[in-house]
Amino acid sequence: MKTETFNEIIENILNKNPLVHCITNYVTVNDCANALLACGASPIMADDEDEVEEITTLCSALNINIGTLNKRTIGSMLKAGKRANELNHPVILDPVGAGASSLRTSTALKLISEIKMSVIRGNMSEIIAIANGYGSTQGVDANVEDNVSEQNLSESVDFVKKLSLKLNSVIVATGEIDIVANSKNAYTIRNGVPMMSRITGSGCMLSALIAAYCGANPSRIFEATAASVAMLGICGERAYKRVMETNGGNGLFRAYLIDEISKMNTPTLIGGLKIELE
Repeated sequence: MKTETFNEIIENILNKNPLVHCITNYVTVNDCANALLACGASPIMADDEDEVEEITTLCSALNINIGTLNKRTIGSMLKAGKRANELNHPVILDPVGAGASSLRTSTALKLISEIKMSVIRGNMSEIIAIANGYGSTQGVDANVEDNVSEQNLSESVDFVKKLSLKLNSVIVATGEIDIVANSKNAYTIRNGVPMMSRITGSGCMLSALIAAYCGANPSRIFEATAASVAMLGICGERAYKRVMETNGGNGLFRAYLIDEISKMNTPTLIGGLKIELE
């Protein structure tokens, strides 16, 4: 990806201040809202079925996260997603815990079958569950057997690209190595630190950020998604460095992570990138 593309993607966030409708995880809703504000976007959290169509009409993108799934919000997700499709707004799905229960798995599959998803982002266990209709997700965490490594990277990239072709969505599989793929190409991203998996919310924040980046760059969904994934990974690296310098822990890391999102700019992003186009 050219430097000019990254610059335009970030500048569009700051200039357009995209409003992102989030139907999201109650555990991490505050982190998602703060991450969106930090990157230059604006959040609106609305999940009542009686207002979601109106709310999503006002927004630039829709972020659906099934982390605290309940039957009341499934209808809200479907209504908001279909309205966003009518308006050609990007829709991002975070199928948290798909493969861990039949309700989560069947709901994720129903959402995908009835809503055109611009991006589907999950750990590799969740992505496999989406592909197969079942899975071995351990709670909301990836099964260790599904982790992407240097040894299985080529196979994993091929799998994600095929799923992208099947679902007509950009697929993001996050982990030690992140994969962002459409049906023809894939970015592999090696930014990030293990501490990101030790706080609740880093994945949810990423899905919200993807929605913001895509909402501000609707004609560049693939590139905007890759930029947002790399951006958060770089912020994680910078936050971890600050934590180590202050002998801090998880709480400080969370605060520093949002801090670094608010400080992100093109030179910082370009200087920290560990990304390859497969």
